[in-house]
Amino acid sequence: MKDTKSYLSKIVQDMPDSGIKDFFDVANTMEGALSLGVGEPDFPTPEHVREAAIASIKKGDTKYTDNRGTVELRAAAADYLTKFDLHYDKQDEILITMGASEGIDLALRTLVNPGEEVLVAEPSYVSYIPCIELCGGVPVSLKLRAENKFRLTREQLEEKITEKSKVLLISYPNNPTGAIMEKEDLEAIAEVVKEHDLFVITDEIYAELTYGKKHVSIASLPGMYERCVVLNGFSKAFAMTGWRMGIAAGPKDVIFHMNKIHQFTTMSAGTTSQYAALEALTSPVRDEEIAVMREEYDARRTLMVEGFRKMGLSVAEPEGAFYVFPDIRKTGLTSEKFCNRLLQEQKVAVIPGNAFGTCGEGFVRCSYAYSQEVIRACLEKIAEFVAQF
Repeated sequence: MKDTKSYLSKIVQDMPDSGIKDFFDVANTMEGALSLGVGEPDFPTPEHVREAAIASIKKGDTKYTDNRGTVELRAAAADYLTKFDLHYDKQDEILITMGASEGIDLALRTLVNPGEEVLVAEPSYVSYIPCIELCGGVPVSLKLRAENKFRLTREQLEEKITEKSKVLLISYPNNPTGAIMEKEDLEAIAEVVKEHDLFVITDEIYAELTYGKKHVSIASLPGMYERCVVLNGFSKAFAMTGWRMGIAAGPKDVIFHMNKIHQFTTMSAGTTSQYAALEALTSPVRDEEIAVMREEYDARRTLMVEGFRKMGLSVAEPEGAFYVFPDIRKTGLTSEKFCNRLLQEQKVAVIPGNAFGTCGEGFVRCSYAYSQEVIRACLEKIAEFVAQF
């Protein structure tokens, strides 16, 4: 028998491990370590949502559902998306996925042929580039800049378009920068998309978490519905990360083919999780619960931004999600050296910016999905570390 490694896919072998996972592994085994690394709400899933899941189990509702998700949940998801001026048919234009992450994979595999280019606004979530490569696509980085508040400009997009360009992949509010795109920003991008006949995958998992400005979806703009897949879900705004529930919405033909892959790879999203998600969407206290979390995140956001600025680090004001992306270049350290030394010397875990794309070099990602007490303790330790430079 040959060496086992010789049987492995070259694409998978060449794929780097997650830059986030490495720091989690170290921090989790280090006694007394504090972390600002995890992008996961510290709020529990609301009790009424948990109770709905328990009730479904007790009733024996544990069998397969429709591949696309239950009719009731798809209807609730379609109704929920109208909150963002998005109008989809519950029967044919909504697919319930195993988290927004599966939705990203399904959309890319449905739209991209080998050799076609996918334009990716970076810094970006760590799964985007690997998922593009796994379906044979060619990722093309659109390197966002702090001086533009990490917003994608028309000029940046036009500069990278070639005859092989097919899909634009964006995520606003953004992980890791906390950036948003306002309506006028998106209108400029939409003009380019239509001019060059591109399709858009827009990851809007943080749509509920904006501060002072309402989220706008590029799919809600004139002429964009038919050329967009919108991804949303329950992990962030509903504090349901472990339930693995996502929403994909788009034109009928695209959703039909996404569902073909979905039915052959996962069958359907978890039944118990679907009952929990239905309760989350249809509860009369839904918006109130989200508002409570958003208000607390906003207070933590202010605390963290002020903390980094007091220690002399530049920070582009995050206007969405729950991340701060401070510029650490004045320390003279690379992103990875900064994070490694901070972890070893102060026992604080943050994520190197280059884990989210090469243009993230010189930055680190810090999540404020932690209590104010933890954030203050971490900021004190980071300030002590930074002071030596």
